[in-house]
Amino acid sequence: MRFALFVLLAASSSFGQELSDDTISKVKARLAESAQKSWELGTRIQTLLELDTPSYSVFSNNALPPSQNAPDSLNIVFDVVKNITSTRPKGSGPQPLMVDGSAADPASNGVGVLIANWTRQSGEDYAGSAEEQLNYLYTKVPKSKTGAISHRNDQMQLWSDFVYMVPPFLAYYGVTTSNKTLLKEAHTQVKLYRDALHNGHAHGLWQHVVQGTSGNDPGYWSTGNAWAAAGMLRVAATITHSKFKDDLKHEYKELLDWTNEIHGAMYRHQRSQDALFTNYADDSKSFVDAAGAALLAASVYRLALLSGGSKSHIHNAEKTRLSISNSSSRHIDSEGWLTPVVNPHQYGVEGEKSPEGQAFVLQMHAAYEDWKSAGKPGANNGGGRALNKGNLVAGAILTAVSAGFLSLI
Repeated sequence: MRFALFVLLAASSSFGQELSDDTISKVKARLAESAQKSWELGTRIQTLLELDTPSYSVFSNNALPPSQNAPDSLNIVFDVVKNITSTRPKGSGPQPLMVDGSAADPASNGVGVLIANWTRQSGEDYAGSAEEQLNYLYTKVPKSKTGAISHRNDQMQLWSDFVYMVPPFLAYYGVTTSNKTLLKEAHTQVKLYRDALHNGHAHGLWQHVVQGTSGNDPGYWSTGNAWAAAGMLRVAATITHSKFKDDLKHEYKELLDWTNEIHGAMYRHQRSQDALFTNYADDSKSFVDAAGAALLAASVYRLALLSGGSKSHIHNAEKTRLSISNSSSRHIDSEGWLTPVVNPHQYGVEGEKSPEGQAFVLQMHAAYEDWKSAGKPGANNGGGRALNKGNLVAGAILTAVSAGFLSLI
């Protein structure tokens, strides 16, 4: 009786729990002080757009390109972009936005550069910087036989991370220059990567790194699958909010379908104890990671918004959000760091602090808030499991377990 009472109380008070403003501020501050690498800065830019200036996020319902009258909330994004572009060699022809062993990661900053150019920010040649980054990808970076742009600049190698870094840049370049070919190319690059990394024998999970002469990682890295899902949705959102949406309906649908495919494959491996994933989704012996779980949950809310709820694993995302947001679970410590996380610079090793993990928490929060404001599409058809009282109780039990109040026997 006492257990039942506890569960009912937890169901009524904990299931709708959200991150507090104080926690969000701490997570955001840790992201600001820790993001230094090219993809970390690019992910921070995307996070700031979604969190602080959603009207400039591709997930906004506003048409693209956005207004050229930039609000003050974009100033932090412009500061990051200006610092990147001001330290680049000038007049060197095709080159990445930042020096990096990855050919793809520097392009993650490209959307921020394009917005700075579109809103006529002064002080740097943003148009030239974006153009040199684009030309670098096509003239200096190795390609596969099928035309896939390599993730690395020293060898032809395909990484699942690429889908978050390059295709969204290509798509946004397309909408700001009225170039349908680039929008279509963004979809094409996603398709080529899916062809190489998607594994039907693993129910649709994506491998992490293939086709290189060294450093391959054929495992099903959880964060890599989340990178791919989130990147595909950014391309899809860019397409559907552009003037070319009617011409690219097929591409848009494929991107949504492929994202849903990853969700279905990943959530087969969601841990019942804490709604997170192990570092390699199908390897229960690998360490637990909350970073990839947060980004994957964010992509679930975004997919539900783009599909009107017709494709949805909302019940899975809500479990993850609850687990991470609950203060008693200690997945966000007193300083605002997400834990446990994979080492962002050595993906096979557990880490202590992850800038990208910080960004993923904020993206999950922003996506959830947008989903909630839109009326929670898909909440009643998440994989055939409505968010009914039974699932509220299940969520409450999960919360209690995460908090250490109960143990599953």
